[in-house]
Amino acid sequence: MSSLFGTSWLYWAIAVAVGLPALLVILTELHHVLAKRGSHLARPVNLIRIYVLPLGALLLLMVKASDVSPEATSVRMVATALGFMVLILLLSGTNATLFQRAPEGSWRKRIPSIFLDVARVVLIVLGLALIFSYIWGANVGGLFAALGVTSIVLGLALQNSVGQIISGLLMLFEQPFQLGDWLDTPAGRGRVREVNWRSVHIETGDGLTITPNSVLAGASFTNLSRPASAHRILVETTFGASDPPDRVCAVLNSVAAGLPHRGEAEPTSVPLGGNAYRTSIPLRSPADDGPAKAAFLRWLWYAARRADLHLDGAADDYSTEQRRWEALQTSTRALRLTPADQRSLLEKVRLIRYGADEQVQAADSVPDSMKFVVSGRVRVQVPAGHGGQATVRVLETGDFLGQTTLTREPVAAGAVAVGEVAMLEMDREVLESLVTGQPGLLHEIGRVIDERRRDVAQAGRPQVDVN
Repeated sequence: MSSLFGTSWLYWAIAVAVGLPALLVILTELHHVLAKRGSHLARPVNLIRIYVLPLGALLLLMVKASDVSPEATSVRMVATALGFMVLILLLSGTNATLFQRAPEGSWRKRIPSIFLDVARVVLIVLGLALIFSYIWGANVGGLFAALGVTSIVLGLALQNSVGQIISGLLMLFEQPFQLGDWLDTPAGRGRVREVNWRSVHIETGDGLTITPNSVLAGASFTNLSRPASAHRILVETTFGASDPPDRVCAVLNSVAAGLPHRGEAEPTSVPLGGNAYRTSIPLRSPADDGPAKAAFLRWLWYAARRADLHLDGAADDYSTEQRRWEALQTSTRALRLTPADQRSLLEKVRLIRYGADEQVQAADSVPDSMKFVVSGRVRVQVPAGHGGQATVRVLETGDFLGQTTLTREPVAAGAVAVGEVAMLEMDREVLESLVTGQPGLLHEIGRVIDERRRDVAQAGRPQVDVN
């Protein structure tokens, strides 16, 4: 009995028999906890539990408990399998701890996947070389020497192609642009559609330009999409010599601020002399250059005439006496005005126009006049989910906006012109004198406010008040 306890293989056998089940239970519970949390460390722990720990226990039993020679083929095969699983565990653990949880913007997150793939291949080759060298006694020095000579020959023969690949990899690592960004390069200006090891594909107005990475890496180019809203367009316009420059700049900035293509920055306008003005409009993307400029010039034509400015030296002769009289007869029926009231208002109102999709009323603004639809349609809308707009109702001829002009309450809904719209505008002072002594008119305005509130409730915004 004393000789039994004096042998070392017994302690190794007891250690494996007790330690293996205990470690398996601990690792199994740890794996379940990590899997429930969605941790990336669950896979490395599972590798240890299923492969590394059993193979290590088997190797200990063969070498320490059974006195099998380390030079035996069976021991070498188990050791090789264990070394290979340890290599896989190191790769998996490194990837889980360093790269899969890397924060956005860090160098670990910017490393291209091709770099990681190449690093994995190199580590696997080195690991297999060490396994075969120490376990099987193989001479791997000659193999590495042959690979080095072959690499030098291939590098000299394919130096141009390899140079482009290296340039592409370095560019991918630096990430000066991403897919969808707009670039201004010596080869052209356009949107990045594809980036591979050899070249960058840029979609321009004339087609798809293929630029080698080595050319793009050695030249200067501009990323028009970074930083966000940094891209701007410059639009020059001309007004009359009698137009006040400050009022002109205010109208230009107001029109530019209402563009749907505008970025986060504010537009600016400056006089250039000689009745010329330049407006700088920030845009979300260079793809909006053409549509934004077209919408800006179209809406400016209407806005300049509403502000009594002379765009390109032209005056507005639309609001004639005959047109105002016809508009009063058709558009003010909702207010139940008598012919005498209409004649008294003839010189106190004016006709204005809005372009298609132009903002007639801004949400959360306090209206300073009441506007009656003479021709066209106006869509009343409130913000909806995902940055969209929900239509509350569509105003037709005879309907009006700005009924909170008298109460000076901000409106909660915006209004947009559907096509070209002509409207009859009545200032607050005129409206105050009109409703004096006419309780029926005030009652009609209150009825319209209640009706708009019901429309908002049907649009899914019961807590929002539309005035």
